[in-house]
Amino acid sequence: MKNTMGTFKSKQTLKIFTTCFAISMLIFSCKTEEKPPNIIILLADDAGYADFGFNGSKDLKTPNIDKLASQGTVFTDFHVSAGVCGPSRAGLITGRYQHRFGAEYNENPVPKSEIMMSEVFQANGYKTAAFGKWHLGYKEAHHPNTRGFDEFYGFIGGHRHYFPDKEVKNNGNSMQRNGEYVNFEGYLTDDLGYKASDFIKKNKENPFFIYLAYNAVHTPMEATKEDMALFKGHSRQKLAAMTWSLDRSIGHVMQTLKDESIDDNTIVVFFSDNGGPTSNTSSNAPFKGTKGTEFEGGHRVPFIIKWNDKIKANAKYTKLTSALDLYPTFLKAAGITEQPKNKLDGVAWQPYLNGEIDEAPHKQLFWRINPWSAVREDSLKIVRAGKFGEGFYNLSNDIGEVNNLIEENKVTFERLVKDYEAWESEFPEPTGIGRSPKWEEVKGYMYQDMFNNRPIRIHSPGQLKAFKEKLKKEEENSK
Repeated sequence: MKNTMGTFKSKQTLKIFTTCFAISMLIFSCKTEEKPPNIIILLADDAGYADFGFNGSKDLKTPNIDKLASQGTVFTDFHVSAGVCGPSRAGLITGRYQHRFGAEYNENPVPKSEIMMSEVFQANGYKTAAFGKWHLGYKEAHHPNTRGFDEFYGFIGGHRHYFPDKEVKNNGNSMQRNGEYVNFEGYLTDDLGYKASDFIKKNKENPFFIYLAYNAVHTPMEATKEDMALFKGHSRQKLAAMTWSLDRSIGHVMQTLKDESIDDNTIVVFFSDNGGPTSNTSSNAPFKGTKGTEFEGGHRVPFIIKWNDKIKANAKYTKLTSALDLYPTFLKAAGITEQPKNKLDGVAWQPYLNGEIDEAPHKQLFWRINPWSAVREDSLKIVRAGKFGEGFYNLSNDIGEVNNLIEENKVTFERLVKDYEAWESEFPEPTGIGRSPKWEEVKGYMYQDMFNNRPIRIHSPGQLKAFKEKLKKEEENSK
């Protein structure tokens, strides 16, 4: 009898202990919430669509970026909201067409009335940092540290040299750290990656948001002697060397995430702020157009998104998407339900990528840098260039925008023009700083060449005088 009672009591004690342990673990698990994901934007500057291995490049080497592509999903029909740097970044950081707040041209700042994604993340407990090129306003009111970034290391303007300054100066293209002008060592593309990695190490215990906006591969075309030597004899030697350093820097950041064991809970996106220009020998194949134009080569850019176990690896997404979508997508991923006071033009991708919604995130997308404009609807595309011409293309069988279908499809063309005009009617007339009259003239000639499917004959205002003299002689000889 004593042994039976002892056995009973021990079993009862074990049961009580097991039950209490289970309850305590349940309570603990209820109190422990999954940490919101870290978010990193890796933004290249003026990179060509075809200049990365994952997009088919054979002559430029990008092993780290290609690895990132294999670990995530590559978007093949991803677009920025403008074909030039400043407006593109304004649309990205606000999630809204930049025309809504007068940032249509390169030097127009983003007003304080717009809520940048950095400001939302900062208000929701994220550590935030911007590295590299800003180009979203020069005044103190528009400085990154006043727009939701705890830390800023970079330059305020649109371009700068890649090597240390001989003298630190107080200007828009000088390097600074949180408003204090500084210099750096080595090569800027590497330096930006090092600084971002340092931030990751210091803030790994917190959710963080990093906007790493490289100035590579924007002009001036400058690379280290060591990187140049790796591509001796290459037909695009400087671009190849600069792209190699961009890839190396991104590889360093990705390795830091892995070393700090936070790779799995970090969303990483990589893309370019616009299409490649002719000035840096980049390639936008198979698309027509370059940076600054409304053909696909101006605004369709390479794109990768990686989020381990949440986004498919080694996959492609082929439907129409926009950089405007990143803001709402990140908010949803972070569990931030309160939306900015200004309605976003982008949409969160989660239901599209997980199969809940089969249609594309966007039926239509629009572009305008007055007077150049375009509209996409599925695979249909209209490009308009004022007095210089217009075209209507079906990208499903004409990805190079070669065959102008206006005469064959006037009804559809006119409907899309009305859709564009309805979109445009929502915005005020563009104000502020635009391109110079000479640039407008150059772009007019460029559009004439592109509409006529011939090589672009002029690329900058510096060529304008000689080009016009040549045209005059050709006209005289033809009489």
